[in-house]
Amino acid sequence: MQIPFRWDKYSDQPYPLKDKVYKKKMRKKYLGDYIPLFLINMIMFPLSILLIPFYKGKDIAKNAFYGLGVDLDKGEIQKELVEELGVKYLLVRMPLWEMQRIDAYVSFAKSFGEDKHILLNILQDREHIDDRELLKKDIETIFEKFGSFVSEYQVGNAINRTKWGFFSMDEYLKWYEVIQKIRDEKYPTLKLIGSSVIDFEFHYTIRTLFNAFKVKYDKFSSLLYVDRRGSPYNKQMEIFDTANKINMLYALTKLSSKTSDEIYITEVNWPLSNTAPYAPTSERECVSEEEYMEYMTAYHEIAWKTKKIERIYWHQLIASGYGLVDNRENRLRKTPAFEAYKRMIQYADT
Repeated sequence: MQIPFRWDKYSDQPYPLKDKVYKKKMRKKYLGDYIPLFLINMIMFPLSILLIPFYKGKDIAKNAFYGLGVDLDKGEIQKELVEELGVKYLLVRMPLWEMQRIDAYVSFAKSFGEDKHILLNILQDREHIDDRELLKKDIETIFEKFGSFVSEYQVGNAINRTKWGFFSMDEYLKWYEVIQKIRDEKYPTLKLIGSSVIDFEFHYTIRTLFNAFKVKYDKFSSLLYVDRRGSPYNKQMEIFDTANKINMLYALTKLSSKTSDEIYITEVNWPLSNTAPYAPTSERECVSEEEYMEYMTAYHEIAWKTKKIERIYWHQLIASGYGLVDNRENRLRKTPAFEAYKRMIQYADT
């Protein structure tokens, strides 16, 4: 990533932007984009809440409900662990700033076998946001190299966090338009998934679903974290526990002409205690391994019962601060959540 953006190798995400002058300049540049965001939310936020009871779920295939994030740099052992778990749906990140390694990413994704279904998450950087010609060239390369065995692509990630490169939802929508045009003209069988807003910040989600841009999400994605400090049954704004957040998200997709009502949750986890600097949050938000296991199990059960989520991709297999396997001190240790995840998959296949 180019300065002032920097990648945190411990938590597998960008560091928060520390260049205050740059942040202020960029936010001022895109300040006008917040006017339509505010106006559309005045209508759609309360409307979607009111209409929640009218949108029922549908039958979801339990054996296709579980997905898992894997990472090129976490080693070949992931193939054995994936086979042990029995998970068939994998999310692989493809950072645009690592295009020089694309052949390694292709080999990695293929290595899990033809019985696995890969969702490729295209990670944005500021260089590819600013330089449209570079974006076009590299997206065509990605579609060309992955297109023979990967049919689904998540376009962007955590787009409402400035450390990931975008400074407004309109900027993301323009970026998505470029990628969609390439897909439409040259790779029409591929499926594009967006808009990948992180956390319960549905005012951003609403803007990506209600706009005049020429965008269409074949499926809709959300990085739906719930409560970093506790149970998925906990509430925000008095009423929004996990189930009601999902209910509202589903209502928004039903109201929007920009997407189908097929929803993937493409990132969720809890940060683990005593794992700094690997934990993606401060110690105050971290939970024990036993709590992590309980919350993970509950989150999947809650989402499944709504019948409104097609698949959840747990983030991720190997990650010392938040994954199913701890790889500190040059050894692998399966956490209690690893065994719990395996049991969930085994139960889904029965």
